[in-house]
Formats: sequence, C-alpha cells, structure tokens
Amino acid sequence: MDSELASLAASGATTLVSLMVTDSWTHARELAGRFFSRAGADAATVATLDCARSRLLDVGAADGTHTADDVTAQWHAYFHHALRAGSATGDDLRDLLASLQRLANTAAGTRGTTVHNDISGGTQHGPVIQSGRITGLTLHIHHPAGTSQD
Repeated sequence: MDSELASLAASGATTLVSLMVTDSWTHARELAGRFFSRAGADAATVATLDCARSRLLDVGAADGTHTADDVTAQWHAYFHHALRAGSATGDDLRDLLASLQRLANTAAGTRGTTVHNDISGGTQHGPVIQSGRITGLTLHIHHPAGTSQD
C-alpha cells in the first residue's frame, strides 16, 4: 500500500474516533457503516463501532488518551485492511473521510460555552426559555378573563 493510502487510512481512523464522543456520532456511524458494508464487512464490524464508542465514553480522564490511541489504531487497521484487500478503493475512503471531516467541522463549530441560569424573584407567569440564539420566535400567551397582568 502506498504512503498516500496509509495516510488516508490513518486520517480516516483519527477522524472517525474523534466523532465517537460527539453528538454527531449517529451520522458518523451511518457513514462508516455504509463504507464497511460496501467493503464487504459483516455486521460485527459495524457493531464493533458501538463497542469502541462505549470504551471511549466509559474511560476516566487518566486513561482517555491511551484508550483513544488504542481505538484509533484498531480503526486504522480496519481501513488499512479494506484498502489492502481491494474491497475498498482510495476514492471510497477519500469520500468517507471528506464526509467525516465535514461532520467534525460542524461538531466543532457547534461547541459552545456552558451556561448556568437561575430564575428567582417571584412567580413566573409565562414561558421561561434558555437558549444561545433564537430567531423568528413568536409567543402567544393567553390571559384568562379576570386575571391581572403585571
């Protein structure tokens, strides 16, 4: 296997593993599952994706880097095998990698700051909404007859 394909397999594995711990995982899993299905992998390979994700989510902070390295090496081997066996082409892996990288860029762009809001100071007589950004929102509040508005 030439160095470009080896590099592509490594990059694909790194990107896939980084997405395992994001909200984009479901979509990334579908993309990877389609790739491995087209490459002739069995259902166990796709199930292994979920096991790998569970390992990453279950480890403590001290073991996280080591586990991520192990999982990345595992998926690098899967990609490398698919390419070496000829069941997937470099173009197939490039397409997958491009899709995963778009997902990773989207996931990175949506990470925000943690916000904590407390509501105090009386009774709230309407909706209370916590959000980073709201556009085009209209609230229709019905005030029953006989109640006073503050």
